[in-house]
Amino acid sequence: MFKKFTNACVTLVNKYLPDPFLFAVILTFIVVLLGLVLTGQGPMDMVKHWGNGFWALLAFSMQMVLVLVTGSAMAQAPAVKKVLQTIGSTAKSPASAVMITVFVALVACWINWGFGLIIGALLAKEMARQVKGVDYRLLIAAGYSGMVVWHGGLSGSIPLTISSAAGLAATGGALTEAVPTSLTIFSLQNIAITVAILIIMPFVVKAMHPEADKTVVVDPKLLLEPEQKKYLAKTPAEKMENSKILWGLVTLMGFAYIVFHFMTKGFDLNLNIVNFIFMFTGILLHGTLRRYIDAVIEAAKGASGIVLQFPFYAGIMGMMTGLNAEGASLAGVISNGFVSISTATTFPLFTFLSAGIVNFFVPSGGGQWAVQGPIMMPAGLELGVAPAKTAMAIAWGDAWTNMIQPFWALPALGIAGLGARDIMGYCVITLIVTGLIVSAGFLIF
Repeated sequence: MFKKFTNACVTLVNKYLPDPFLFAVILTFIVVLLGLVLTGQGPMDMVKHWGNGFWALLAFSMQMVLVLVTGSAMAQAPAVKKVLQTIGSTAKSPASAVMITVFVALVACWINWGFGLIIGALLAKEMARQVKGVDYRLLIAAGYSGMVVWHGGLSGSIPLTISSAAGLAATGGALTEAVPTSLTIFSLQNIAITVAILIIMPFVVKAMHPEADKTVVVDPKLLLEPEQKKYLAKTPAEKMENSKILWGLVTLMGFAYIVFHFMTKGFDLNLNIVNFIFMFTGILLHGTLRRYIDAVIEAAKGASGIVLQFPFYAGIMGMMTGLNAEGASLAGVISNGFVSISTATTFPLFTFLSAGIVNFFVPSGGGQWAVQGPIMMPAGLELGVAPAKTAMAIAWGDAWTNMIQPFWALPALGIAGLGARDIMGYCVITLIVTGLIVSAGFLIF
């Protein structure tokens, strides 16, 4: 029964889910219509919000391109390939391949979402190389599914934001002092939800694996290793490109800053330092700057989806947060609708669900917090709900619907050489299962 339902979801998504860019365009017009109906704004108002927000994610877009490029370039280094091959060799069957992949991806994303997003895709690709008869689409979906726990982990932007006094501005005055991570990331509730997902999801992806006659194995062309180049160092230019001195100096400088960062800021794995680590680890492992340059050129081929689509999502966010004459936004209307039907018992659950809906249109943890923090935090206090619980409900909702939002899947899809429709049918099952786990967590605790 479970396998039949999974196959039905995969078939449905393959038939009706358009290319991720068209998906972003369709979402754009859906938000325009919702803004007209729910906020009473005119068409030109929505166009202005869209245009004003269109370039708001330029810095973030570049960060995401670098997550893809530096992560992929690092993975092309022989040492990283060997580690992935070692992990891949532990899988002895298609079932164990998808189980190991999703478990490693979940742990890696809990440590840091940027790190986990790339590691999950790279490990999935390596599993496809080593395990015969494994469904490649499910492997990549399993690697991407790690993203469902990121906001409850060490890089969760909302719990980290409210853990310092400087991050309390977006709570609508609900918080006057910082909330320590012992009450958010390391709370019993959050740990229980995370552990439950870690235990259950490997068995879920195992149960999703299609029968042999429906299994889609990887196109061998996607797994071809580029031929090892022979680098000559005859001319002055070639000698500089392959210089061990220049390579050693730039590597030393990069790692000196990494050590300085962690000595002065503690375990701060923000997106910039993750990319910095990826880049200089890649330079170190490739052995020369010329080899690293060629690895980056190869890795950059998969970044087109990010470049094209992220401005449209920024425009959608602009419309979601754009205010009407009364100071109400579309995201605010959605959030307040859930608040109006909540009690002290159901408020965390409804906050989680509303955050999942808003995340579909505002797929950014920081953007989501800016939209929902000033609404949900004061409402929670009025109902007697602990601020930490409200904040984590928003955080989990933000991560949850990433499973059916192609925005975050683009780097993984770029590495895998697949399209969104190839994996989203399986991700629907992940959405349902993890949604039930998180909902139960907020109702039980």
